[in-house]
Amino acid sequence: MAFRSRKTIEMCTAEANGEAGPRLRRSLGVVGLTAFGVGSTIGAGIFSLTGDVAAHQAGPAVSLAFVVASIACFFAGLCYAEFAAMVPISGSAYSYAFVTLGEGVAWIIGWSLVLEWLFSASVVAVSWSGYTSAALADLGFPLPAALIHSPFALNAAGHLTRSGAWIDLPAIFVVVACTALALAGTRTSLGTNTAIVVAKVIALVLLIVIGARYVHPENWRPFIPQNTAGFGRFGWSGVARAAGTLFFAYIGFDGVSTLAEEARNPQRTVPWSLFASLLICAVLYVTVSVVVTGLAPYRELDVSDPLYFALSRAGASLGYLRGLVAVVAIAGLLSVVLASIVGQVRIFFSMARDGLLPPAFGRLSGSGGIPYLATIITGIAATVMAGLVPLELLGELISIGTLLAFAMVCAGVVILRRIAPEARRPFRTPWVPVVPVLGVLSCVALMLSLPAGTWIRLVVWVGLGLAIYGLYGRRKSRVSASLARKTAESAHTPYRSSLPP
Repeated sequence: MAFRSRKTIEMCTAEANGEAGPRLRRSLGVVGLTAFGVGSTIGAGIFSLTGDVAAHQAGPAVSLAFVVASIACFFAGLCYAEFAAMVPISGSAYSYAFVTLGEGVAWIIGWSLVLEWLFSASVVAVSWSGYTSAALADLGFPLPAALIHSPFALNAAGHLTRSGAWIDLPAIFVVVACTALALAGTRTSLGTNTAIVVAKVIALVLLIVIGARYVHPENWRPFIPQNTAGFGRFGWSGVARAAGTLFFAYIGFDGVSTLAEEARNPQRTVPWSLFASLLICAVLYVTVSVVVTGLAPYRELDVSDPLYFALSRAGASLGYLRGLVAVVAIAGLLSVVLASIVGQVRIFFSMARDGLLPPAFGRLSGSGGIPYLATIITGIAATVMAGLVPLELLGELISIGTLLAFAMVCAGVVILRRIAPEARRPFRTPWVPVVPVLGVLSCVALMLSLPAGTWIRLVVWVGLGLAIYGLYGRRKSRVSASLARKTAESAHTPYRSSLPP
């Protein structure tokens, strides 16, 4: 019964209005939300994973892989917009699944979102470490190799091996710094994020406009390299796998919905911000990847800082642009780490408010009105993973966990249209059920393109989550307890005949 318990839209509205527990402050508009979406999206996907995917999976067709991933995101975005306008509370896909698919599935989605937000903070921290280490080496201050890499690596067979390094110290440093900034409050952290996002977008536009004059068209031939060693190693299967991996590059856009409870007029601002952030990121991703693969042969882009490396291949004349990209990448990736921590904390906050996590995750600070204990716990977990876990392993796990959540949101729109057809919908997903079904199919197709090892790790992760739910969440659930109480009260209510005596 607990597994199938569903929230009503009225219950979510009461939570959003502070009538059913602590509520976050509404202080964000379209600009702040869009900046958060762009800031949490443009990160390791373009600054680091682009090179790895081009070198091993798609070649110059990495730009085509970005297009495929953006189409899947567009379908999911239409579904997210309907839910965010109807249910303007924190929690994103977790909260939407609670309304449509029940508590058990909502828990699985919330647990999968940990892969999206907590793990992405660690991935981006590793990318930040790569760019920072490269910049310091160019300035004559190289860091010891043993202190700038994970002690583990993922070999060609998908198995963990020792890398010879000790720990990724710069990655640990940036997570600790961003955790401290998140503790300063939502307005402070997002104000910093907005300033960094503006600089990041300007730098990428300059890279596109100036770098386009130095590309070598022969680097784009063949555009889709011939398949060499089975599924996912170039060819069309390589493009498919690359799209699945690069889906990680788009995950931040749904972060807008995690802040719905802190948005002013969320029925209007959240859908607009979702689509604006997705459009900005998609255009930048495709054009940057075209320029980068034109500046350097794709097989040479297997480095932690592919944009910086590609500009260095263009010659000394672009030294100033290379320096600008390095500085902005360092600052820009910092904003993604910050946004990932903020997004994860809001997921934990919603789950704790429902009783599925300990109350500490939902406790707000008296001054800043933020979940301070959840922020500290998230920062500690992200710090440990950033210092010890390799980039490749985290990237694929994040993609498959996010795709699972997106597919559930798309399915949820169809279900909610059936169980609550008369509910007020400030934004309506067009062409239902066609758009949601296409969203589910595209997400599932991208999931199937990922390696078998990633699926095994997902099953293990979901199994661990279900164990935690069974041991704690199912017994402590406030929604299940409320529904059980109402059932018991109705069962003990004496029967009153409607007939006259």
